[in-house]
Amino acid sequence: MATTSSDPAAAPARTGYVERLTLPWWLWLAGLGFAALLAAEVWLGATGVRAWLPFVVLLPVAAAGLGWLGRIRIAVQGDELLVDDARLPVRFVADAIPLDAAGRREVLGVGADPLAFVVQRPWVSGAVQVVLNDPDDPTPYWVISSRHPVRLAEAILAARDGASGQA
Repeated sequence: MATTSSDPAAAPARTGYVERLTLPWWLWLAGLGFAALLAAEVWLGATGVRAWLPFVVLLPVAAAGLGWLGRIRIAVQGDELLVDDARLPVRFVADAIPLDAAGRREVLGVGADPLAFVVQRPWVSGAVQVVLNDPDDPTPYWVISSRHPVRLAEAILAARDGASGQA
């Protein structure tokens, strides 16, 4: 028997933002093309098992590797920022700054803090710098690649403001 509750804590967490950092089509094309070329190099006109085995092995392995590269999921869900398997309660967020390609290069460049948490994908030009305010954590900020950095930053700040308003 299903029961309903009017308790807001029992309600499912509302998702404010979700993004997956998948690879662009041209990177899939290049990766699978390279795997096919490598399989053809191994084949080199041989007969028997060497004729088909390189293609049967290398193309699926390349597809699995490319899929693994595009697995990163970013979400603002309830009162947490989720980046792959990392979780950050939004109550520790001091600011979220959207970055374009030049800003990302500056934040991750020579002056970058070695204690920063970085999830960066080179095929994604934008990013968000999440400045932290947690005295127990030595991590000064997170830098997260995003195709929509302004929307992600707004979602993080809205979740933070919503969580502080409920407390």
